[in-house]
Amino acid sequence: MTDLYTLERGTAPLLISIPHLGTDIPDALRGQYTDIALTVADTDWHLDRLYAFAKELGATILGARISRYVIDLNRPPNDESLYPGQTTTSLCPTETFRGEPIYRDGHAPDAAERQRRVTAYWQPYHDTLRAELQRLRAQHANVLLWEAHSIASVLPRLFDNKLPDLNIGTQEGRTVAAEVQARAERAAAASAYTWIANGRFKGGYITRHFGAPHDGVHAIQLEMCQSTYMHEVAPFDYEPALAAIVEPVLREMVTGALDAVKALNRTT
Repeated sequence: MTDLYTLERGTAPLLISIPHLGTDIPDALRGQYTDIALTVADTDWHLDRLYAFAKELGATILGARISRYVIDLNRPPNDESLYPGQTTTSLCPTETFRGEPIYRDGHAPDAAERQRRVTAYWQPYHDTLRAELQRLRAQHANVLLWEAHSIASVLPRLFDNKLPDLNIGTQEGRTVAAEVQARAERAAAASAYTWIANGRFKGGYITRHFGAPHDGVHAIQLEMCQSTYMHEVAPFDYEPALAAIVEPVLREMVTGALDAVKALNRTT
């Protein structure tokens, strides 16, 4: 564990990355933020708790500690848009998902500060992610990179209407073998939740950058509605009764995809 991320190593061909789990804003920066930003409302709350079952599967779990309001670990370091023409958030966002200012007047980071944050916060997470994938690939011909995300179910600034409960992203199937994606989809379809593959969310930078099925890394992003397991308004409480319903679905999605990866390993 460091001040930047938590890491629990496993030996199974499964790495769960949670890049928006962090709530920390360094003390040296906090004075630059608005009061609303200091609530870090757009955090992917409680996903370490929701995905705790993955430890039983032998997963490696990497979770950010730094808030996405400092730097978004799931954006390209050059801040290129992943969804050209659509409203989205940036590498060092200046507005919340609801359009509220993150910084006090005159305190938004300039280019030099953004680059400092890439070096200080973004790069270590990505270096660790790459190193863990390489470690697992040394043991397994194929590994599953599961990008765990969650979001408020209704955000008019970013998308129309309510999102499906479960949003699978694989860059239109380019980041994962078809049979691996199919197993995750099958579990979603068997549930009572609404779901879609490669709809509004097609996978962020991590999924697109590291997903390379021809090189043995199969990446799937799951963006799930927070309404399936928590209260979407402050103080953003975990709701155990809701979580108890969705957690078995997540388990089936992850284990199904993992079983498909293991099957690939047996035939490689």
